[in-house]
Amino acid sequence: MSIKMIVGLQYGDEGKGRAVHYEAKQASIVIRATGGSNAGHTVVANGKKYAMHLLPSAIIRPEVLSMIGPGVVADLQVLTEEIKQMRDAGIKVERDNFVISERTHITFPHHKQLDRLYEMLKSNKVGTTGRGVGTTYEEKARRTNLRMHDLLIDSSELKNKIAENLKVYNVLVTEANKLIEQGVYQEDKFPIITADEEFEYCMTYKEAIKDYIADIYPILDKAIEKDELIIIEGAQSFWLDNDHGDYPMTTSSHPNASGTASGAGIGPTLINEVIGVIKAYSSRVGNGPFITEQKNEIGDKIREWGHEYGTTTGRPRRTGWLDLVMVKHTKNPSGLTSLCVNHLDTIGKLDKINVCIGYKYKGQVIKHVPIDKENCEPIYQEMKGGWNTEGATTFEELPKEAQEYIKFIEEYTGVPVKYIGVGADEKRTIIK
Repeated sequence: MSIKMIVGLQYGDEGKGRAVHYEAKQASIVIRATGGSNAGHTVVANGKKYAMHLLPSAIIRPEVLSMIGPGVVADLQVLTEEIKQMRDAGIKVERDNFVISERTHITFPHHKQLDRLYEMLKSNKVGTTGRGVGTTYEEKARRTNLRMHDLLIDSSELKNKIAENLKVYNVLVTEANKLIEQGVYQEDKFPIITADEEFEYCMTYKEAIKDYIADIYPILDKAIEKDELIIIEGAQSFWLDNDHGDYPMTTSSHPNASGTASGAGIGPTLINEVIGVIKAYSSRVGNGPFITEQKNEIGDKIREWGHEYGTTTGRPRRTGWLDLVMVKHTKNPSGLTSLCVNHLDTIGKLDKINVCIGYKYKGQVIKHVPIDKENCEPIYQEMKGGWNTEGATTFEELPKEAQEYIKFIEEYTGVPVKYIGVGADEKRTIIK
């Protein structure tokens, strides 16, 4: 049996899509397990760039069955547009290579308004993408939200479910609008949304996606019985996990390895490999602690060289040095078997590189991540950079300094590096 999971170990945007696409060469199924349209996975293949938000990164491989799993929340409009964009680019998206779990939850227009409302009310802003992902998960947990299966039920029953789900929203925005009218908040008023409006939203996109909706478990069972390669694609990252990350500056799902397995519907004992993806530096979108952040010329250079702008929002990402304390912390909670280190070419452009190997914390030196890591100061080890990875196709062909950087990551974390990304295109992947 061969089931591999690929998860992020930093703050997202580590290059998971690239790693998934590379691993999917021999795969039968790739299943996107968590998150929503706030995720942005970019793949560069054969000189072309493909940006995906809901579709699995393997969709550009027509021979692979791409799945959206039950742990994902899907915006019908975004999904429909993404399917069209892929088809317009010559990518096959048909029933024989793409399936949506009938248990996948739907993101509605009112979820985006709730997202805006909650950010308005918070003194300490999270800096969400505004895509309504967290509020979809909220209603999923409240047990009122709708799933893909509901698009296929009787129209009157569907409308009744929508009306039930809207009750809390309309009470909240009515009260919020009173505060706006009183001048407490400087914000546009929130719309009252009717069941008819969101029913129409469903009907608008139903035809485009209904044929993809299916029970994925018999498909997965068959693939597992036949010992076919299955890749589980994670979204976001460990430090954005709602249980284990920088709460409350997190996402609303569970992108740790266990949560990703759950979102795919595959038990942990069936998974052979857990590949953790990191960059050779760090980046973060939105608010929250970032111990090694560089708000200076170095950070600006990394941002430009690494093209660190959000796939989903276009926002410039915060950038900084690689924090190995954070990466090592994820080893056991993730059950890591190997690492994929991307952007080795990017960080090598700097003559001197710092790597965080510990923290100064409340008068102590520690090598673990405390719950209040905003009180930590980084302890760095300086390493020699100035390398050029152009033309290298094996680990031995990398410059000596680049090899030492990778070996240092392995020694510190205790996890072997399996893949090294030295360019945007998947062909620029070195297997160690």
